[in-house]
Amino acid sequence: MKTALITGANRGLGYEVARELSARGWKVIVTARRREQGAAAAAKLKNASFQELDITDDASVACAAKAVPELDVLINNAAIIEDRDQDILTIRPELVGRTIATNALGTLRVTQAFVPHLLKGSAGRIVNVSSGAGQLSDMGTWAPAYSISKTTLNSITCMLAAALKDKGIAVNSVCPGWCRTEMGGPSAPRSVEQGADGIVWLAADAPQDKTGLFWRDKEVIPW
Repeated sequence: MKTALITGANRGLGYEVARELSARGWKVIVTARRREQGAAAAAKLKNASFQELDITDDASVACAAKAVPELDVLINNAAIIEDRDQDILTIRPELVGRTIATNALGTLRVTQAFVPHLLKGSAGRIVNVSSGAGQLSDMGTWAPAYSISKTTLNSITCMLAAALKDKGIAVNSVCPGWCRTEMGGPSAPRSVEQGADGIVWLAADAPQDKTGLFWRDKEVIPW
Protein backbone atom coordinates (compact mmCIF):
# COMPACT_ATOMS: atom_id res chain seq x y z
CA MET A 1 0.00 0.00 0.00
CA LYS A 2 1.54 3.29 -1.11
CA THR A 3 1.40 6.47 0.96
CA ALA A 4 0.84 9.98 -0.40
CA LEU A 5 1.00 13.28 1.44
CA ILE A 6 -1.02 16.12 -0.07
CA THR A 7 -0.70 19.73 1.02
CA GLY A 8 -3.82 21.88 1.12
CA ALA A 9 -6.03 18.79 0.94
CA ASN A 10 -8.94 19.89 3.08
CA ARG A 11 -10.89 21.13 0.03
CA GLY A 12 -10.90 21.58 -3.75
CA LEU A 13 -8.33 19.84 -5.92
CA GLY A 14 -6.29 18.62 -2.96
CA TYR A 15 -9.28 16.89 -1.40
CA GLU A 16 -10.36 15.35 -4.71
CA VAL A 17 -6.86 13.96 -5.29
CA ALA A 18 -6.88 12.54 -1.76
CA ARG A 19 -10.30 11.00 -2.35
CA GLU A 20 -9.27 9.34 -5.60
CA LEU A 21 -6.02 7.93 -4.21
CA SER A 22 -7.85 6.73 -1.11
CA ALA A 23 -10.37 4.95 -3.33
CA ARG A 24 -7.45 3.12 -4.95
CA GLY A 25 -6.44 1.78 -1.57
CA TRP A 26 -3.58 4.19 -0.92
CA LYS A 27 -2.79 5.58 2.50
CA VAL A 28 -3.42 9.31 2.28
CA ILE A 29 -2.09 11.99 4.60
CA VAL A 30 -4.35 15.04 4.37
CA THR A 31 -2.59 18.22 5.42
CA ALA A 32 -3.93 21.73 5.99
CA ARG A 33 -3.23 24.79 8.11
CA ARG A 34 -6.66 24.62 9.77
CA ARG A 35 -6.83 21.60 12.04
CA GLU A 36 -10.62 21.37 12.30
CA GLN A 37 -11.22 21.53 8.55
CA GLY A 38 -8.36 19.19 7.72
CA ALA A 39 -9.40 16.58 10.27
CA ALA A 40 -12.98 16.71 9.03
CA ALA A 41 -11.83 16.15 5.45
CA ALA A 42 -9.65 13.18 6.41
CA ALA A 43 -12.50 11.64 8.39
CA LYS A 44 -14.55 11.33 5.20
CA LEU A 45 -11.94 9.16 3.48
CA LYS A 46 -10.74 5.58 3.79
CA ASN A 47 -7.12 4.94 4.76
CA ALA A 48 -6.68 8.65 5.55
CA SER A 49 -5.11 10.59 8.39
CA PHE A 50 -4.68 14.27 9.09
CA GLN A 51 -1.47 16.19 9.75
CA GLU A 52 -1.50 19.89 10.53
CA LEU A 53 0.89 21.68 8.19
CA ASP A 54 1.55 25.34 7.37
CA ILE A 55 3.90 25.28 4.39
CA THR A 56 5.11 28.82 5.15
CA ASP A 57 6.29 27.94 8.66
CA ASP A 58 9.60 26.15 9.28
CA ALA A 59 8.53 24.74 12.64
CA SER A 60 5.24 23.42 11.30
CA VAL A 61 6.96 21.70 8.37
CA ALA A 62 9.63 20.17 10.61
CA CYS A 63 6.97 18.88 13.01
CA ALA A 64 5.01 17.29 10.16
CA ALA A 65 8.14 15.66 8.73
CA LYS A 66 8.87 14.07 12.11
CA ALA A 67 5.30 12.78 12.38
CA VAL A 68 5.28 11.03 8.98
CA PRO A 69 7.30 7.79 9.11
CA GLU A 70 7.19 6.83 5.44
CA LEU A 71 6.17 8.32 2.12
CA ASP A 72 6.00 7.29 -1.54
CA VAL A 73 4.51 10.39 -3.14
CA LEU A 74 4.51 14.07 -2.19
CA ILE A 75 1.86 16.25 -3.84
CA ASN A 76 2.49 19.96 -3.36
CA ASN A 77 -0.96 21.42 -3.92
CA ALA A 78 -1.34 24.23 -1.36
CA ALA A 79 -1.40 27.71 -2.88
CA ILE A 80 -2.91 31.17 -2.58
CA ILE A 81 -4.16 33.76 -5.07
CA GLU A 82 -4.84 37.32 -3.94
CA ASP A 83 -4.34 39.39 -7.08
CA ARG A 84 -6.89 38.47 -9.75
CA ASP A 85 -7.64 42.15 -10.38
CA GLN A 86 -4.11 43.49 -9.96
CA ASP A 87 -1.90 45.04 -12.63
CA ILE A 88 1.82 44.34 -13.00
CA LEU A 89 2.42 48.11 -13.32
CA THR A 90 0.87 48.91 -9.95
CA ILE A 91 0.91 45.73 -7.84
CA ARG A 92 2.67 46.01 -4.51
CA PRO A 93 5.94 44.05 -4.48
CA GLU A 94 5.01 42.88 -0.98
CA LEU A 95 2.02 41.03 -2.42
CA VAL A 96 4.22 39.39 -5.03
CA GLY A 97 6.66 38.36 -2.31
CA ARG A 98 3.94 36.93 -0.09
CA THR A 99 2.53 34.88 -2.96
CA ILE A 100 5.94 33.53 -3.94
CA ALA A 101 6.63 32.72 -0.27
CA THR A 102 3.60 30.41 -0.23
CA ASN A 103 3.26 29.02 -3.74
CA ALA A 104 6.95 28.50 -4.52
CA LEU A 105 9.08 28.70 -1.38
CA GLY A 106 6.48 26.83 0.66
CA THR A 107 6.70 23.98 -1.81
CA LEU A 108 10.49 24.04 -1.65
CA ARG A 109 10.42 24.02 2.14
CA VAL A 110 8.08 21.03 2.28
CA THR A 111 10.00 19.13 -0.38
CA GLN A 112 13.33 19.61 1.37
CA ALA A 113 11.81 18.28 4.60
CA PHE A 114 10.22 15.21 3.04
CA VAL A 115 12.84 14.16 0.49
CA PRO A 116 14.59 11.96 3.09
CA HIS A 117 11.34 10.03 3.48
CA LEU A 118 11.04 9.55 -0.30
CA LEU A 119 14.64 8.37 -0.54
CA LYS A 120 13.79 5.41 1.70
CA GLY A 121 11.81 3.89 -1.17
CA SER A 122 12.83 2.81 -4.65
CA ALA A 123 10.65 5.03 -6.84
CA GLY A 124 9.43 8.18 -5.14
CA ARG A 125 7.44 10.90 -6.86
CA ILE A 126 6.93 14.63 -6.31
CA VAL A 127 4.04 16.36 -8.05
CA ASN A 128 3.95 20.17 -7.96
CA VAL A 129 0.56 21.65 -8.81
CA SER A 130 1.35 24.61 -11.02
CA SER A 131 -0.65 26.63 -13.57
CA GLY A 132 -0.58 27.57 -17.21
CA ALA A 133 -0.54 31.15 -15.93
CA GLY A 134 3.11 30.57 -15.10
CA GLN A 135 4.15 29.53 -18.60
CA LEU A 136 6.87 31.84 -19.92
CA SER A 137 6.02 30.67 -23.43
CA ASP A 138 2.53 32.17 -23.12
CA MET A 139 2.82 34.76 -20.35
CA GLY A 140 0.01 37.29 -20.15
CA THR A 141 -0.91 39.96 -17.62
CA TRP A 142 -3.49 38.12 -15.48
CA ALA A 143 -2.84 37.81 -11.72
CA PRO A 144 0.83 38.85 -11.86
CA ALA A 145 1.81 37.69 -8.37
CA TYR A 146 0.17 34.29 -8.84
CA SER A 147 1.61 33.87 -12.33
CA ILE A 148 5.13 34.82 -11.24
CA SER A 149 4.89 32.45 -8.27
CA LYS A 150 3.99 29.55 -10.57
CA THR A 151 6.87 30.38 -12.91
CA THR A 152 9.14 30.26 -9.86
CA LEU A 153 7.57 26.95 -8.84
CA ASN A 154 8.32 25.53 -12.28
CA SER A 155 11.96 26.56 -11.91
CA ILE A 156 12.07 24.75 -8.58
CA THR A 157 10.58 21.67 -10.26
CA CYS A 158 13.33 21.65 -12.89
CA MET A 159 16.11 21.97 -10.32
CA LEU A 160 14.65 19.32 -8.01
CA ALA A 161 14.25 16.95 -10.96
CA ALA A 162 17.89 17.42 -11.93
CA ALA A 163 19.04 16.91 -8.34
CA LEU A 164 16.95 13.79 -7.75
CA LYS A 165 17.01 12.08 -11.13
CA ASP A 166 19.85 9.73 -10.22
CA LYS A 167 18.17 8.93 -6.90
CA GLY A 168 15.06 7.45 -8.49
CA ILE A 169 12.65 10.26 -7.64
CA ALA A 170 10.53 11.77 -10.42
CA VAL A 171 9.62 15.45 -10.06
CA ASN A 172 7.05 17.12 -12.30
CA SER A 173 4.82 20.18 -12.52
CA VAL A 174 1.20 19.86 -13.60
CA CYS A 175 -1.41 22.36 -14.75
CA PRO A 176 -4.88 21.15 -13.71
CA GLY A 177 -6.63 23.85 -15.70
CA TRP A 178 -9.23 26.31 -14.44
CA CYS A 179 -11.48 24.25 -12.17
CA ARG A 180 -14.69 24.84 -10.26
CA THR A 181 -13.21 25.06 -6.78
CA GLU A 182 -13.32 27.74 -4.12
CA MET A 183 -10.19 29.23 -5.72
CA GLY A 184 -11.36 28.80 -9.31
CA GLY A 185 -14.94 29.93 -8.77
CA PRO A 186 -18.26 28.55 -10.04
CA SER A 187 -17.82 29.77 -13.63
CA ALA A 188 -14.63 27.78 -14.27
CA PRO A 189 -14.95 25.46 -17.30
CA ARG A 190 -13.48 22.33 -15.73
CA SER A 191 -14.80 20.10 -12.97
CA VAL A 192 -12.67 19.29 -9.95
CA GLU A 193 -12.53 15.69 -11.19
CA GLN A 194 -11.06 16.82 -14.51
CA GLY A 195 -8.47 18.92 -12.73
CA ALA A 196 -7.48 16.12 -10.38
CA ASP A 197 -7.11 13.55 -13.15
CA GLY A 198 -3.66 14.64 -14.30
CA ILE A 199 -2.39 15.01 -10.75
CA VAL A 200 -3.49 11.49 -9.82
CA TRP A 201 -1.95 10.14 -13.03
CA LEU A 202 1.43 11.68 -12.23
CA ALA A 203 1.24 10.41 -8.67
CA ALA A 204 0.25 6.85 -9.50
CA ASP A 205 0.42 5.88 -13.17
CA ALA A 206 2.88 7.99 -15.18
CA PRO A 207 6.13 6.30 -16.27
CA GLN A 208 8.72 6.69 -13.54
CA ASP A 209 11.34 7.94 -16.01
CA LYS A 210 9.24 10.98 -16.93
CA THR A 211 10.73 13.74 -14.79
CA GLY A 212 11.49 17.44 -15.00
CA LEU A 213 8.46 18.11 -17.22
CA PHE A 214 5.35 20.28 -17.27
CA TRP A 215 2.06 18.45 -17.90
CA ARG A 216 -1.57 19.16 -18.71
CA ASP A 217 -4.09 16.38 -19.36
CA LYS A 218 -1.28 13.81 -19.41
CA GLU A 219 0.54 15.64 -22.20
CA VAL A 220 3.79 17.60 -21.92
CA ILE A 221 3.38 21.37 -22.38
CA PRO A 222 6.00 24.12 -22.82
CA TRP A 223 7.49 25.86 -19.81
